[in-house]
Amino acid sequence: MTKKTRREFTAEFKTQMVQLYLQGKTKASILKEYDLALSSLDRWISQHQNSGSFKEKDNRNDAEKSLSCTNALIEF
Repeated sequence: MTKKTRREFTAEFKTQMVQLYLQGKTKASILKEYDLALSSLDRWISQHQNSGSFKEKDNRNDAEKSLSCTNALIEF
């Protein structure tokens, strides 16, 4: 069994995948055509709807933001 190499996707590509979904293309067809994992596509759709950004730091909830600030103070 060979392990798949981790792929990186640009924000532009992620936006295109989200737009295909929002225009009515099914998740199944997008996953098959572009060989994507469902979890990736779902995360991109969620991030696009929540903040419009695909950066993890832009999609943190309040508790995660607070913890991040606390950790920064501790490290200082």
